[in-house]
Formats: sequence, structure tokens, C-alpha cells
Amino acid sequence: MTDPVRVLNVLGTMNLGGAESRVMELYRALDRDRVQFDFLVHTRKEGQYDAEIRRLGGRVYHVPRFRVVNLIAYRKALRRFFREHSDYAAVQGHMTSTASIYLPIAKKAGVPVTIAHARSAGVDRGPKGLVTRIVRYPLKYRADYCFTCSAEAAEAVYGRSWISAGKVWTIPNAIDAQRFVYNPAVRAQVRAELGLEGRFVIGHVGRFGFMKNHSYLLDIFAGLDRMRDDAALVLIGKGALEPEIKAKAAALGLADKVLFLGSRFDVERYYQAFDYYVFPSTFEGLPGSVAEAQAAGLQCLVSDRVTREAALTELVTYKSIEEPANSWASEIMRNSKKALVREDMCAQIAEKGFDVHSQAERMTAFYLSGENPPGTITH
Repeated sequence: MTDPVRVLNVLGTMNLGGAESRVMELYRALDRDRVQFDFLVHTRKEGQYDAEIRRLGGRVYHVPRFRVVNLIAYRKALRRFFREHSDYAAVQGHMTSTASIYLPIAKKAGVPVTIAHARSAGVDRGPKGLVTRIVRYPLKYRADYCFTCSAEAAEAVYGRSWISAGKVWTIPNAIDAQRFVYNPAVRAQVRAELGLEGRFVIGHVGRFGFMKNHSYLLDIFAGLDRMRDDAALVLIGKGALEPEIKAKAAALGLADKVLFLGSRFDVERYYQAFDYYVFPSTFEGLPGSVAEAQAAGLQCLVSDRVTREAALTELVTYKSIEEPANSWASEIMRNSKKALVREDMCAQIAEKGFDVHSQAERMTAFYLSGENPPGTITH
């Protein structure tokens, strides 16, 4: 039997983030006798997915984080890495902030296919975001293929002219929808574990960073709490802003009604315990958590800054984050009875191209041939 072709995925870390989780969903679904993944990450720390990657036959390599001032050292580390590891069928750069640096180095070292994969429609605030825009600007000229998860992410990373020229491919942020199908027994178990029996539970899954807009989410929940005394908020994720959000919850007198659960490998269990999913992001690519929430049959109230491509079912309602937070709370109240009905949405999600098993077959054909990307031309 021939060895599988190997594909190198480049990310910042392999923790329980959105991009990382989507890549891992695909990795698990692949026929790893034909295609095997390795990972190049920008940290020396052990990632939350590293142990699973090794169990699946993958390898995790490390390079220093790019800090602008270490550009020479960063390029040197990448050249050394690809001199020693040039036998990849493809390098797929999910970390587009520096992909214009590492993809050309991989190509020069002999990797036949380089892929940029845009997964976010915005950048961080301040100097960091400015540097990202500058370094990322030439990326579209330096990758063999330009992938994206949504039209908004494509425009943010590659620009409208590149899209109009038909040079960007949309690859859905596919999920294993069956993992998230509503299960009343699991719901009862998780709610008992968390002490949430008889509560109306608002859920959110996401990193504590600027883009996820947790502060506004707390304002929404504060409004809902004034409308009904059985409300609870469950937040899953980690991040730099978590202490700030905890402090605000306490200042609002909501500390005993907001649960901070950290990162979870078994996040599918917690969607069962939710009654409503609220997602007021300032920007996104295409949030996998909104797809997961729909797979769990949850009503979803989502920021209008999130692409309409995230609405895989009729469960999603969009609302402006420029509106008062109380208007979001009122919207949740209006739909609270509808939220009690949970249905299996797997078929609808698969129809939209978000079934990871079908995507794994298409991606395998692409990785093996190096041509005919499996998505659709972005418009």
C-alpha cells in the first residue's frame, strides 16, 4: 500500500478555536490512508488538539510567532523548516496574516501547491490590524489557490477585483452535523450538571476577543434578565478579554446567572442544554458555531455583520448590533416559545454543502490531484 500524501496546515495554534475546529472536523472525516494532515503552528506551547493530531497520525511543528521586528528571524525559521520538509503535496495557510511570507517560501522549496484560506472578514483593532492588512495585501498574488469560507472574508482578504476575476473559491465551513442533533436525554443531563433545571438558557460559543462582542452580549442578557427571572447565560471559550467580561457580569449583578465554562472538547453536549443561541459579533468569516447551533435545532439571533451564508436554515434571524441591546432581548422574548421546538436539521445543512463527510471526499480528490478545487467560484 502506498503512503498517503501529506498536506501541511498552517495556523496560529491548535487550540479550540473556530478555524482549528473546522480543520479538525475535516481531518477526522478524511480517509487518512490516502491523505494525512500535518500542522505548522506559531507557538511553542502544546495545543489543545495536539494529542489528538498525533493519535490520528499527524505531526505538529513549531515556528516563532511573527512580531514584525523579527521578520528576518521569522523568514529564516521558515526557510529552514521547508528545506527539511518540502515533500508536501500542498501547504494550506489558514493563518492569512503572514501567509504572503510563508507560502512563497514553501513554493520555492518545492511544494507544488500553495493555498491561502481566508477565514475572517476583519482584523483586530489598532496597530496589529494595520500591520495585518499591510502584510496580507500581496497574498492573492503569492498563492496558487485562494480559498475562502464566505464572500465577506474573500473581499476582506483578496479584494473585490480578485473575486470578480473568478479567482477565489468558496469552501464551506463544514461540520459533522450528526454530532449536534438534539438529544433530550443529554439536555437533561447537562442542565442537571450545571444546575440549570427550569432555566431559560442563552448560549454562546466563541473566543473572548473583540470580534465576538461579549460586552454587548452581556448587555443583551441584562435586558433579558429584567424581562424574566429564570434566564441564564452560558459562555464557552477562552481568551484575553475573559477577565474583563467576568468583571462586567459582576458589576451588572449577574455573576450568579452567567456561567463561564472555558473551552470544551465536548461542546456538542452544551448546545443541547441551550434554549437560544445569541451571536452578536462585530465581524466574522463564516462562524462554525452558528452552523453547529442550527444542527442542534436552536433558534439563533445573529449580528447583521455576519454573512448571510451562515443561515443554513430558517432558524437564523439577523439583527443590527447598532440597535439597543434591549431590542435584542425583546426579540428573544418574542421567539421564546418557538425556541422550545427542536428539529433535526442535518438534511438541510447537508443540502447547503456543509456536511463534512461529503466535503472530505471532494477535498481528498483535490489534494491528490492538485487541481479542480472542490468549492464554488466566489461572487
